[in-house]
Amino acid sequence: MALGITRQQLNAWKEAVLRGEIAFLTHYWTDERFPGMRTVTKAGCADLERLSAWCRQHGLNPAYIHRRDRYPHFDLFGPKQKEILLREGLSSHIERFRL
Repeated sequence: MALGITRQQLNAWKEAVLRGEIAFLTHYWTDERFPGMRTVTKAGCADLERLSAWCRQHGLNPAYIHRRDRYPHFDLFGPKQKEILLREGLSSHIERFRL
């Protein structure tokens, strides 16, 4: 479940993903498989070749792209999340979610 975002933010992310853009959505999140993680950033793009290339550019394994749904994405959390948000110029995500 995504917490800390609006329906408008979610819909804007979905639209950007479907247009083939690399789009980012950060929200609060819990998953018992990842104790201590409280946020996740979804880096999404419907163009799987483009998303795979983006993953490789950032040292991420494209095998972990979530491809099951209409909005393919790679989940970023932990230190890598903040590192990539900084690289992508998304300090507003870092500030808003106190990363």
